[in-house]
Amino acid sequence: MKCFTLLLTTILWMVSVQAALADKITGEYLEARTCDVYTGPCFGNAEMSLAGKEAVMAWKVDEGSWKGVTLDGLGVALVVKAEGTLGTDGIFPMQAGKTAAVIIVDENASSEQRGALIAFVKDNAKELTKNVLNTVSAPITLKNDHLEGKGVFSAGKLASIETRQMKKTDCVCTNEMVFYQPLTKVENFAPAYALRQSFQGEGLNGKWTNNNTRSAFLATFRVKS
Repeated sequence: MKCFTLLLTTILWMVSVQAALADKITGEYLEARTCDVYTGPCFGNAEMSLAGKEAVMAWKVDEGSWKGVTLDGLGVALVVKAEGTLGTDGIFPMQAGKTAAVIIVDENASSEQRGALIAFVKDNAKELTKNVLNTVSAPITLKNDHLEGKGVFSAGKLASIETRQMKKTDCVCTNEMVFYQPLTKVENFAPAYALRQSFQGEGLNGKWTNNNTRSAFLATFRVKS
């Protein structure tokens, strides 16, 4: 009887561990906005409601599944345009007003994986995906080097981000800080200098390219479905 109880306990433990592992999804994250996220409060306050109305957010899955669908190696991006400044300074939420979004899904995803990637983005950016105007496919690449602060993301010709590490010469007022937080829940985030951020797709009634701004975040993500 004791042997049976021990065996049953072991089986249940293995099942629970496997379920926990199956539900976990991890990977790399890169984000860039049309305002400085690393800046002095005086500059940040002056830009509110004037800048930071657009953002490009990208995830690349290292391993894991979402609602039972394996997504290893696939990427997805969310491009957002709002009426006001997106995000929060960690204390007060910005008054972004109405938002519109486009989701870009990895062209290598199957139909089932495509649905899972879209569901993943909508679950992890609920406030920003209330008004998704378009969903398109593109070849997605995303590579982060956290030690060097270098991130490179591309979704074909639709969207891109390229960053480098912050330097002392990037300081303007010597009172810089992480003024805004990332737009979604992430881990190990650090601000980076955006050499380029671009959206050249359709669906948001406008395209943009921003060069040489302190407007990006490199991070990792680990969530459960």
